[in-house]
Amino acid sequence: MTHFLNRLRQKASFALLSVFLLTVFSGTAHAAATASFSATGTGATANLTLSITVNVADADLGLPGNYYMAFIFEDSVYMLSSQGWVDYSTGTAPFIGTSALASGTTVLFTDTDFSGFVGAQLYIGYGLTENDMAANGKFALVYTVIEDGVVMEPEPTDPEPMGPAPVLLGTSGNFAILAKTAVSTVPASVITGDVGVSPAATSFLTGFSLTLVGTTSATSPQVTGTLFGADMTPPTNSNLTTAVLDMQAAYSDAAGRPTPDFLNFAGGNISGQTLVGGLYNWGTSVTIPGNLAISGGANDVWIFQISGDLSISANQQIILADGAQAKNIFWQVAGEVLIGAGAHFEGNILSQTAITMQTGASLSGRALAQTMVALDSATVTKPAP
Repeated sequence: MTHFLNRLRQKASFALLSVFLLTVFSGTAHAAATASFSATGTGATANLTLSITVNVADADLGLPGNYYMAFIFEDSVYMLSSQGWVDYSTGTAPFIGTSALASGTTVLFTDTDFSGFVGAQLYIGYGLTENDMAANGKFALVYTVIEDGVVMEPEPTDPEPMGPAPVLLGTSGNFAILAKTAVSTVPASVITGDVGVSPAATSFLTGFSLTLVGTTSATSPQVTGTLFGADMTPPTNSNLTTAVLDMQAAYSDAAGRPTPDFLNFAGGNISGQTLVGGLYNWGTSVTIPGNLAISGGANDVWIFQISGDLSISANQQIILADGAQAKNIFWQVAGEVLIGAGAHFEGNILSQTAITMQTGASLSGRALAQTMVALDSATVTKPAP
């Protein structure tokens, strides 16, 4: 509404906002591992004074970036630019200006009457670019105008997931390990979930000390679950054929996702990084010589498209943070996958060739290979649905 825009133009403390990009961030606010945003209101709706706080993530501190601010009222969006508040609908989002990113607090409105604008919502954010802000969640709803004044908006109980839609594994998702040519183990491995091989026969399940259960399945002291080979009688053989086709379709799905959020991230050496939900693509091999964090909500999704090999060094770990779940992580690897001795890995591995887990390695996820899977006293745990 024009009246609302005029109110913003008249009452925003532009003198203070002009300082915003230069010296405003001072005092007690500091950088943090992740970005955070808040606002503090004093007075009632009719005489509101509103301050905002931005805490810049450690990785962004001092880098050139943009600050963004938006009010949403009655399905209209008003954003703060260097010239003041403007209507915004599509295109590049206006921003206040560019500066070295810093943390701190400033006053946005002083003794302002918002009584005619109950329900208006204030968002603030920053980013190295607009895409960086959107893709990495560097923004937040910090206040909503209500009858009594302005109160801090609680964290959403069900935030919108970050990342692409999950890869559909079909019936291949019933397996902890599925391969086309062989699955081998050097005892004693510990596998929670079913194991299958097809079109190879049961004899290509080696090292398991199999006990056949009729002609349709087998058990092993190393497996909490059931083992299947392509030479077993119906319906096992046809079920395995379907599962392998589903595995190949899942690989093609993951490999074919367009428009990655991150291209050749960190040059393929992702040790020490924290990866948020999204689509990642590398035209090279990917190495993890040190620990790696995967951080996001319980419904966030990660797809990693890797045109070469994938390896994690001995005794290193992939660590899940902030509710991230292994079932929502998909590693599409055109080459070989090597999980080093004593290393811990998270997610569903879709390998076009082989997966090797060295002595004492562990995987929370699935090993789905279009050739073979080799375990050496390793642990594989299929994630919960």
